[in-house]
Amino acid sequence: MIDTTLCLKSEFLNLSDLEVLLLSGNGFNGTIPIEAFASFHHLEVLDLSWNSFVGSVSSAIQALSSLRALSFARNKLNGSLPDHGLCELKNLHELDLSNNMLHGTLPQCLKNLSSLKLLDISSNQFSGILKPSLIANLTSLEYIDFSHNKFEGSFSFSSLSNHIKLEVVRFRIRSDNDKFEVETEEPIGWIPMFQLEILELSNCNMKMPKGHVTPGFLVHQHKLRQLDMSQNSLEGHFPNWLVKNNTYLERLVLRNNLFVGMPLYRNANMKWLDMSGNGMIGTIPDNIPRFFPNIMYLNLSMNSLSGVIPSSVGELSELVMLDLSHNELSGEIPKGLFTNVSRLDFLKLSNNKLHGEVLSGSLSWARLHIVYLDSNRFTGKIGINSSKETHESLSVLDISNNLFTGIIPDWIGNMSSLSELVVRNNSFQGPFPCGAAPFSFLDISHNSFSGPIPSCLNLQDMEHLLLGSNKFIGSIPKSFRNLTQVLTLDIGNNYLSGRIPTFLGELSTLRILLLRKNNLSGSIPKQLCQLSKVSLLDLSGNSLSGSVPSCLQNITGPTDLAFLKTVMIWFSFGSSCNYGRILQQSFSSNSKFYAFETDDEVEYTTKRLFLSYKGDILDYMAGLDFSCNKLTGEIPQQLGFLTQLRALNLSHNQLTGPIPKHGS
Repeated sequence: MIDTTLCLKSEFLNLSDLEVLLLSGNGFNGTIPIEAFASFHHLEVLDLSWNSFVGSVSSAIQALSSLRALSFARNKLNGSLPDHGLCELKNLHELDLSNNMLHGTLPQCLKNLSSLKLLDISSNQFSGILKPSLIANLTSLEYIDFSHNKFEGSFSFSSLSNHIKLEVVRFRIRSDNDKFEVETEEPIGWIPMFQLEILELSNCNMKMPKGHVTPGFLVHQHKLRQLDMSQNSLEGHFPNWLVKNNTYLERLVLRNNLFVGMPLYRNANMKWLDMSGNGMIGTIPDNIPRFFPNIMYLNLSMNSLSGVIPSSVGELSELVMLDLSHNELSGEIPKGLFTNVSRLDFLKLSNNKLHGEVLSGSLSWARLHIVYLDSNRFTGKIGINSSKETHESLSVLDISNNLFTGIIPDWIGNMSSLSELVVRNNSFQGPFPCGAAPFSFLDISHNSFSGPIPSCLNLQDMEHLLLGSNKFIGSIPKSFRNLTQVLTLDIGNNYLSGRIPTFLGELSTLRILLLRKNNLSGSIPKQLCQLSKVSLLDLSGNSLSGSVPSCLQNITGPTDLAFLKTVMIWFSFGSSCNYGRILQQSFSSNSKFYAFETDDEVEYTTKRLFLSYKGDILDYMAGLDFSCNKLTGEIPQQLGFLTQLRALNLSHNQLTGPIPKHGS
C-alpha cells in the first residue's frame, strides 16, 4: 500500500512567509500535521479538503493565529472539537468542517469567533442542543450550514434576526432525526434584519400557527434565489406573494408537504420547481408556460393529479427535466414535448394511465437521455423503420408494465449509449436482437421472447441480466462466462435444457442466481459452491439429480450488499411445485438527477409461515431453493452451519436420512 501521509520536507518548512497553502483534492491520509504548519507564522489560508485525513482536530491549531480561512471538509476526521484551539483563531473568517465524522457537542467558545463569515459543519455527527447563544453574537456571518447532524431540541430561528449580513442558511435535517426542530414563529412578529439569498429548511419539523402556511419571517424577504422547505408537513395553498416578492427566485423545492396547489405567479427567473409528494389533486395548469417560461426542472410526481398532460407543456422550450410520475394522468403524451422541447434530457411519466403509440417511430427522441414510461397503458410496436440516430442519446429506457407488442428491432441492440433497458411485462415476442449496446442493466423478463438466448450480447459491463419468464430454449450460452461484473442473473421460467455450466461458479461477483423452472438436468455442479457472495440461489423446478453438494457451506453470503440498497426484493417459497412466480424484483429509479428511495424488504412465505425482514437484516440474509427436482441422498450436515441462511427449500425431491441438527 502506498503511504500517502502528508510529510513536509525541511525545505518546505523554510517558507516562513507563506500565506496561502492549498492541498485539497489529493490522496493524503494519516493525521493532519498541525505542528509542522506552526512554522508558517503568516499563513492565512489553509485548505486540506477532499483528502482522507483521520484523527481529531488538534488544539495545536491555535498556533496558526493568522488564519483567516480554514477548510478540513470532506475528510475522515472524527472525535469532538477541542474546547481550546479553534476558538483562539480570532481572525478566522471561514471555517469549513463539513463531511467528516466529527461528533459531540459544539464548544460554546465558538461564539468568540466574532469575525466568522462562513461556518459549515454539515454532514457530521454533532449532537446535543444547538444553543442560539452560540451564534447569536456572530453577526458577521454570511453563510451557515448546520445540515445533517444529530442535534436535539429546538433552535430558534429568530436568534439570527440581527445578522444583517446573512445570505445563506442551510438546515437540512437527517430523515432519521425526529428530535430536532427549527422554531420560526417565536417570538410572534419578529422581523429579521437579513435578506437571504439561499434558505434551506428541509425536514425541520416546523410548526405553523393556525392560518399560516409558511414561516412568517418570509414576508420580509425579497432577495431569495433558492428556497427549500421540503418535508415539513406544510399545508394549504402556497402563497403567491412569496414568488411575487422574490423576483430573483430560481429554485423552489416544496416536496413532501401538504400543499394543495402549485404557485401561479409569473417569474421569468424560475428554473427549478419541485412540488412532488404533496397529494395535489385536480389537473396540471395549462398556463404553466405563462408563469414560468424559462423553467428547466419541473417535478410534479407523487401527487394525485388527473386529466391529460396539457399541450402547453410542449411550449416549455428550456425544459431539461420533467417528472410527472405516480399520478393519475390519462390521454396521450403531447407531441410538442418531443418536437418543440429540444433540450429535454430526462422524462419520467411512470405509474399513470397514459396511452398511445409512443414508440411507433413518428416521434424523435434525439436529445433524450433518460426515459421512464413504465406502468402505463401504452400500446403498439417499436418502429422497425426508426433508427438508432433518432434515439442516439438514450442511455436509460424503461417501458415495462405496458401493452407493447411485436419484436425488438435490431437497431436497439446497437445503440452505443444505451446502458439500461427495461421492457419487462409486455407482450414482446420473437428473438432478442444481438448487438454491441453496452448494457449494465437489461430486463426483458415476463414477455414471450423465444429461440436461444443470444450469445452475441455485449456482456462486459452487465450487472443485472433478467431474462426470466419468456420462452427461451436451448442451453445456457457459453458467452455467460463473460459476465465478470454481474450481480443478478435471472433466466428462470423458460424452456432451457442441458446441464448447469460449471463456469457459472467463476462469476465471483454474483449475488442472485435464478435458474428455476426450466428443463435443466444433471447434477448440481460443485463449482457453484465458489459463489461465496451469493444471497439467493434458486434451482427449483428442474430435473436435477444426484446429491446436494456439501460444499454449499462455503456460501457465507455477501459482505457488501450495496446493490440491494437500490433493489426491492420479495422472495417467497411455496409449498408446491405448481406454485407460481416466487421472486419479484422492482428496481428503484436511479438517475443523474435524483434517486427514488425505497425501504428494502424481503418477505419469506414457507408453508403457512410468513416472515418479513426489513432494513439492515438484508446484509445477513441468504436463501436456497432446490425444491421440485430429483435430488437423492441425505441432506448434508454441513448445511446446518449456514448461520446466515434465512430460507431453505428442499421439498419435493427424493432425499432421505436425518435433518441436520445444527441450524440458524
